[in-house]
Amino acid sequence: MDALYFLKLGGSLITEKHRASTPRLDVIRRLASEIAQVRAENPALHLVLGHGSGSFGHFAAKKHNTHLGVSTPEQWQGFLEVWWQARALNTLVVEALLQSGLPVIAFPPSSTILCQDGHVVRWEIEPLQRALNAGLIPVVYGDVVFDTELGGTILSTERLFIELIPYLKPSRLLLCGQEEGVWADFPLRQRLISHLTPDNLAEVLPALAGSEAPDVTGGMLAKVHLMLQVVRQYPSLEAVIFSGEHPNNLVQALRGCAVGTRISL
Repeated sequence: MDALYFLKLGGSLITEKHRASTPRLDVIRRLASEIAQVRAENPALHLVLGHGSGSFGHFAAKKHNTHLGVSTPEQWQGFLEVWWQARALNTLVVEALLQSGLPVIAFPPSSTILCQDGHVVRWEIEPLQRALNAGLIPVVYGDVVFDTELGGTILSTERLFIELIPYLKPSRLLLCGQEEGVWADFPLRQRLISHLTPDNLAEVLPALAGSEAPDVTGGMLAKVHLMLQVVRQYPSLEAVIFSGEHPNNLVQALRGCAVGTRISL
Protein backbone atom coordinates (compact mmCIF):
# COMPACT_ATOMS: atom_id res chain seq x y z
CA MET A 1 0.00 0.00 0.00
CA ASP A 2 1.07 3.59 -0.67
CA ALA A 3 1.26 6.18 2.12
CA LEU A 4 -1.16 5.53 4.97
CA TYR A 5 -2.05 8.17 7.55
CA PHE A 6 -4.24 7.88 10.62
CA LEU A 7 -6.20 11.11 11.13
CA LYS A 8 -8.27 12.01 14.17
CA LEU A 9 -10.73 14.89 14.23
CA GLY A 10 -10.86 15.90 17.89
CA GLY A 11 -14.13 15.97 19.77
CA SER A 12 -13.45 19.48 21.11
CA LEU A 13 -12.98 20.65 17.51
CA ILE A 14 -16.10 19.16 15.94
CA THR A 15 -18.48 19.88 18.85
CA GLU A 16 -19.24 22.79 21.19
CA LYS A 17 -17.33 21.29 24.10
CA HIS A 18 -19.18 23.18 26.85
CA ARG A 19 -22.68 22.48 25.46
CA ALA A 20 -23.96 18.91 25.56
CA SER A 21 -24.66 17.22 22.23
CA THR A 22 -23.94 20.30 20.12
CA PRO A 23 -22.09 19.71 16.84
CA ARG A 24 -20.07 22.35 14.99
CA LEU A 25 -21.50 21.43 11.62
CA ASP A 26 -19.70 24.21 9.74
CA VAL A 27 -16.35 22.98 11.06
CA ILE A 28 -17.15 19.34 10.30
CA ARG A 29 -18.10 20.20 6.72
CA ARG A 30 -14.99 22.36 6.21
CA LEU A 31 -12.71 19.59 7.50
CA ALA A 32 -14.43 17.07 5.24
CA SER A 33 -13.85 19.41 2.28
CA GLU A 34 -10.17 19.81 3.17
CA ILE A 35 -9.67 16.04 3.35
CA ALA A 36 -11.40 15.65 0.00
CA GLN A 37 -9.14 18.32 -1.52
CA VAL A 38 -5.96 16.49 -0.53
CA ARG A 39 -7.33 13.12 -1.60
CA ALA A 40 -8.09 14.60 -5.02
CA GLU A 41 -4.53 15.97 -5.24
CA ASN A 42 -2.98 12.70 -4.07
CA PRO A 43 -5.12 9.61 -4.81
CA ALA A 44 -2.25 7.42 -3.51
CA LEU A 45 -2.83 8.71 0.02
CA HIS A 46 -4.73 6.18 2.12
CA LEU A 47 -6.47 7.19 5.32
CA VAL A 48 -8.03 5.73 8.41
CA LEU A 49 -10.18 8.42 9.96
CA GLY A 50 -11.23 8.70 13.58
CA HIS A 51 -13.06 11.25 15.62
CA GLY A 52 -13.69 11.98 19.27
CA SER A 53 -17.09 12.15 20.95
CA GLY A 54 -16.72 15.68 22.31
CA SER A 55 -19.77 17.09 24.02
CA PHE A 56 -21.82 14.13 22.82
CA GLY A 57 -20.14 11.15 24.50
CA HIS A 58 -18.06 12.82 27.19
CA PHE A 59 -20.92 14.57 29.00
CA ALA A 60 -22.91 11.34 29.20
CA ALA A 61 -19.83 9.28 30.13
CA LYS A 62 -18.86 11.65 32.94
CA LYS A 63 -22.42 11.61 34.27
CA HIS A 64 -22.49 7.80 34.48
CA ASN A 65 -18.74 7.06 35.01
CA THR A 66 -19.04 4.54 32.19
CA HIS A 67 -15.27 4.37 31.68
CA LEU A 68 -14.89 2.92 35.21
CA GLY A 69 -17.15 -0.07 34.58
CA VAL A 70 -20.77 -1.08 34.11
CA SER A 71 -22.78 -3.52 36.25
CA THR A 72 -26.06 -2.12 37.60
CA PRO A 73 -29.21 -1.57 35.51
CA GLU A 74 -28.72 2.18 35.89
CA GLN A 75 -25.13 1.92 34.68
CA TRP A 76 -26.18 -0.14 31.66
CA GLN A 77 -28.72 2.56 30.85
CA GLY A 78 -25.85 5.04 31.01
CA PHE A 79 -23.80 2.74 28.76
CA LEU A 80 -26.61 2.92 26.19
CA GLU A 81 -26.79 6.70 26.50
CA VAL A 82 -23.06 7.05 25.77
CA TRP A 83 -23.37 4.59 22.86
CA TRP A 84 -26.27 6.55 21.38
CA GLN A 85 -24.51 9.89 21.73
CA ALA A 86 -21.31 8.58 20.11
CA ARG A 87 -23.32 7.04 17.29
CA ALA A 88 -25.29 10.25 16.73
CA LEU A 89 -22.12 12.30 16.27
CA ASN A 90 -20.59 9.63 14.03
CA THR A 91 -23.65 9.82 11.79
CA LEU A 92 -23.17 13.57 11.37
CA VAL A 93 -19.46 13.21 10.63
CA VAL A 94 -19.92 10.38 8.13
CA GLU A 95 -22.70 12.28 6.38
CA ALA A 96 -20.45 15.33 5.91
CA LEU A 97 -17.59 13.17 4.63
CA LEU A 98 -19.87 11.40 2.13
CA GLN A 99 -21.28 14.72 0.93
CA SER A 100 -17.70 15.84 0.21
CA GLY A 101 -17.28 12.82 -2.06
CA LEU A 102 -15.13 10.76 0.28
CA PRO A 103 -15.68 6.96 0.18
CA VAL A 104 -16.05 6.48 3.93
CA ILE A 105 -17.47 3.55 5.88
CA ALA A 106 -17.89 3.46 9.66
CA PHE A 107 -16.66 0.65 11.93
CA PRO A 108 -18.30 1.14 15.37
CA PRO A 109 -15.99 -0.15 18.12
CA SER A 110 -18.98 -1.17 20.28
CA SER A 111 -19.89 -3.88 17.79
CA THR A 112 -16.41 -5.12 16.88
CA ILE A 113 -14.21 -4.98 20.02
CA LEU A 114 -14.06 -6.98 23.25
CA CYS A 115 -11.93 -5.79 26.16
CA GLN A 116 -10.63 -7.30 29.39
CA ASP A 117 -10.05 -4.82 32.21
CA GLY A 118 -9.81 -1.99 29.70
CA HIS A 119 -7.43 -3.79 27.31
CA VAL A 120 -8.45 -4.94 23.85
CA VAL A 121 -8.40 -8.74 23.66
CA ARG A 122 -10.34 -9.20 20.43
CA TRP A 123 -10.92 -7.00 17.41
CA GLU A 124 -11.96 -8.54 14.12
CA ILE A 125 -10.18 -6.06 11.85
CA GLU A 126 -10.26 -8.00 8.57
CA PRO A 127 -13.38 -6.14 7.33
CA LEU A 128 -11.63 -2.84 8.06
CA GLN A 129 -8.50 -4.02 6.24
CA ARG A 130 -10.58 -5.12 3.25
CA ALA A 131 -12.27 -1.71 3.15
CA LEU A 132 -8.88 -0.03 3.11
CA ASN A 133 -7.57 -2.33 0.39
CA ALA A 134 -10.66 -1.55 -1.70
CA GLY A 135 -9.80 2.15 -1.63
CA LEU A 136 -12.41 3.04 0.98
CA ILE A 137 -11.76 5.16 4.07
CA PRO A 138 -12.58 3.38 7.35
CA VAL A 139 -13.93 5.59 10.13
CA VAL A 140 -13.62 4.67 13.82
CA TYR A 141 -14.52 6.77 16.84
CA GLY A 142 -14.45 6.95 20.62
CA ASP A 143 -17.13 4.55 21.81
CA VAL A 144 -18.34 2.22 24.54
CA VAL A 145 -17.13 -1.38 24.39
CA PHE A 146 -18.00 -4.54 26.27
CA ASP A 147 -15.45 -5.76 28.82
CA THR A 148 -15.18 -9.24 30.35
CA GLU A 149 -14.16 -7.84 33.76
CA LEU A 150 -15.64 -4.35 33.88
CA GLY A 151 -18.86 -5.15 32.06
CA GLY A 152 -18.34 -2.16 29.84
CA THR A 153 -15.92 0.73 29.39
CA ILE A 154 -14.87 3.38 26.86
CA LEU A 155 -12.04 3.40 24.32
CA SER A 156 -10.71 6.66 22.94
CA THR A 157 -9.86 7.13 19.28
CA GLU A 158 -6.16 7.30 20.17
CA ARG A 159 -6.40 3.90 21.86
CA LEU A 160 -8.11 2.49 18.79
CA PHE A 161 -5.37 3.86 16.54
CA ILE A 162 -2.69 2.31 18.75
CA GLU A 163 -4.37 -1.09 18.44
CA LEU A 164 -4.42 -0.75 14.64
CA ILE A 165 -0.82 0.41 14.16
CA PRO A 166 0.90 -3.02 14.17
CA TYR A 167 -1.59 -4.35 11.62
CA LEU A 168 -1.83 -1.40 9.24
CA LYS A 169 1.58 0.27 9.78
CA PRO A 170 0.79 3.94 9.11
CA SER A 171 3.63 6.39 8.55
CA ARG A 172 1.94 9.33 10.29
CA LEU A 173 -0.62 9.79 13.04
CA LEU A 174 -2.34 13.18 12.84
CA LEU A 175 -4.34 14.54 15.78
CA CYS A 176 -6.38 17.49 14.58
CA GLY A 177 -7.92 19.37 17.50
CA GLN A 178 -8.52 22.87 18.85
CA GLU A 179 -5.10 23.58 20.32
CA GLU A 180 -2.26 24.79 18.09
CA GLY A 181 -0.18 21.91 19.43
CA VAL A 182 1.48 21.14 22.75
CA TRP A 183 2.12 24.25 24.82
CA ALA A 184 5.05 24.60 27.19
CA ASP A 185 3.07 27.17 29.19
CA PHE A 186 -0.61 26.16 29.05
CA PRO A 187 -2.93 27.97 29.68
CA LEU A 188 -0.94 31.10 28.73
CA ARG A 189 -0.38 29.63 25.24
CA GLN A 190 2.69 31.67 24.34
CA ARG A 191 5.34 28.95 23.91
CA LEU A 192 4.45 26.23 21.43
CA ILE A 193 6.66 23.14 21.32
CA SER A 194 7.40 22.46 17.63
CA HIS A 195 9.12 19.11 18.24
CA LEU A 196 8.41 16.97 21.29
CA THR A 197 10.61 14.00 22.18
CA PRO A 198 11.16 11.88 25.29
CA ASP A 199 14.15 14.11 26.01
CA ASN A 200 12.25 17.39 26.28
CA LEU A 201 9.03 16.03 27.82
CA ALA A 202 10.00 17.37 31.26
CA GLU A 203 9.79 20.89 29.82
CA VAL A 204 6.03 20.63 29.21
CA LEU A 205 4.84 18.20 31.88
CA PRO A 206 3.85 20.92 34.40
CA ALA A 207 1.56 22.51 31.79
CA LEU A 208 -0.20 19.28 30.78
CA ALA A 209 -2.92 19.41 33.40
CA GLY A 210 -5.68 18.07 31.16
CA SER A 211 -8.45 19.67 29.14
CA GLU A 212 -10.84 22.47 30.05
CA ALA A 213 -14.05 20.53 29.34
CA PRO A 214 -15.32 17.07 30.40
CA ASP A 215 -13.01 14.46 28.86
CA VAL A 216 -13.05 11.01 30.44
CA THR A 217 -10.19 9.83 28.22
CA GLY A 218 -7.60 12.08 29.83
CA GLY A 219 -7.13 15.30 27.84
CA MET A 220 -3.81 16.52 26.46
CA LEU A 221 -1.67 14.82 29.09
CA ALA A 222 -2.97 11.39 28.12
CA LYS A 223 -2.56 12.17 24.42
CA VAL A 224 1.07 13.20 24.82
CA HIS A 225 1.97 10.14 26.89
CA LEU A 226 0.22 7.85 24.42
CA MET A 227 1.97 9.41 21.43
CA LEU A 228 5.38 9.15 23.09
CA GLN A 229 4.66 5.53 23.90
CA VAL A 230 3.73 4.94 20.27
CA VAL A 231 6.83 6.53 18.75
CA ARG A 232 9.07 4.64 21.18
CA GLN A 233 7.47 1.38 20.05
CA TYR A 234 7.36 2.33 16.36
CA PRO A 235 10.40 4.59 15.73
CA SER A 236 9.54 5.21 12.07
CA LEU A 237 6.14 6.67 12.99
CA GLU A 238 5.59 10.41 13.37
CA ALA A 239 2.72 11.86 15.39
CA VAL A 240 1.50 15.44 14.94
CA ILE A 241 -0.82 17.42 17.23
CA PHE A 242 -2.21 20.54 15.53
CA SER A 243 -5.22 22.84 15.27
CA GLY A 244 -8.04 22.36 12.81
CA GLU A 245 -9.55 25.72 13.74
CA HIS A 246 -7.64 27.50 10.99
CA PRO A 247 -8.84 26.87 7.43
CA ASN A 248 -6.24 24.99 5.36
CA ASN A 249 -4.28 23.75 8.41
CA LEU A 250 -5.54 20.22 7.86
CA VAL A 251 -4.65 20.46 4.18
CA GLN A 252 -1.08 21.43 5.09
CA ALA A 253 -0.79 18.62 7.64
CA LEU A 254 -2.00 16.04 5.12
CA ARG A 255 0.50 17.38 2.59
CA GLY A 256 3.30 16.82 5.11
CA CYS A 257 3.97 20.48 5.88
CA ALA A 258 5.09 21.60 9.34
CA VAL A 259 2.13 22.46 11.56
CA GLY A 260 1.60 22.20 15.30
CA THR A 261 3.75 19.89 17.41
CA ARG A 262 5.60 16.97 15.87
CA ILE A 263 6.24 14.02 18.21
CA SER A 264 8.99 11.59 17.34
CA LEU A 265 12.22 10.09 18.66
